[in-house]
Amino acid sequence: MRRRPSLRTRFARGLGAATAGVALASCLTACGGDAEATGAGGDVVTVGAVSNGAARQTELTVPAVEALRAQLPAAVRERGELVIGVGALPAGFPPLAYVGTDQKTLTGAEPDLGRLVAAALGLKPVVKNSTWENVFLGVDSGKVDVAFTNVTVTEERKKKYEFASYRQDNLAFEVLKDNPWNFGNDFHSLAGKTVAVSSGTNQEKILLEWQKKLQAEGKDLTVKYFPDANSTVLALSGKKIDLSFGPNPSIAYHITQSASGNAPTRSAGSFSGAGESLQGLIAATAKKDSGLARPVAEAINHLIKNGQYAQLLAAWNLSNETVTASEIDPPGLPATNS
Repeated sequence: MRRRPSLRTRFARGLGAATAGVALASCLTACGGDAEATGAGGDVVTVGAVSNGAARQTELTVPAVEALRAQLPAAVRERGELVIGVGALPAGFPPLAYVGTDQKTLTGAEPDLGRLVAAALGLKPVVKNSTWENVFLGVDSGKVDVAFTNVTVTEERKKKYEFASYRQDNLAFEVLKDNPWNFGNDFHSLAGKTVAVSSGTNQEKILLEWQKKLQAEGKDLTVKYFPDANSTVLALSGKKIDLSFGPNPSIAYHITQSASGNAPTRSAGSFSGAGESLQGLIAATAKKDSGLARPVAEAINHLIKNGQYAQLLAAWNLSNETVTASEIDPPGLPATNS
């Protein structure tokens, strides 16, 4: 959940050795169809392809919508391609973006949504994988049309980019499956609990603020730190901690990986990565005044209306980050939230 560069480190810590494959510098999709294939029929987008068990593979047929295609900037429409930037190098971050089990296909919820949007716009998706920093350089230079790479909307970023939101930016609590505890959106429920969190992260900042509030009320909240994700998993399975607190996507991924093991887990609630004052939003990111945010938002809203957006998130176990509509340049995190 990327609000600033340090959050890439946060996410990497949450994934540890679970990352799959060796990432490629550039990965072209094979979703079929071309710019003229509008109307009946449509492109078949395979959601969750070669995901190594992180997703339920689902084939979705997405006919192009001429009214949406007509909203595109002329240069993009005439080119017939939507160049999608994803910042998954060097190691990837399941379940959002990583190289699949075939060692070449860029899979994950982010590139999959980009492919669905391209299909609805009647464009061939061209997915370019790079480092996080180079995605923005690609957008700035015009080599990338739009980034689908877990970018949180901030007021600072809105000075350079235009956004079409598509997912909530959430943190989550992970507990053993047989643990009945739930967060309930009230930090008082953490009283008496032992919680693991990664040092130097946004979730640590929030958790420590809750700890101070509980201590002021004479209640305890024990915060534990572990060197890596595997150590946190072992502590949870061994009941040395009650729960862990981290980025919702990484926890959703671990839940799918633990399902068939000896210590299956579940999500016990989520909380906005922006804190109490604002629901953080993840958004497709294009160069400011490019004219792409509106057709991309309309394409996402089309996918929401026809149910394919919900199928995408369900396939990747991310339904708890659903938005009811894509917004153009929604309120972003102010500098005070950073």
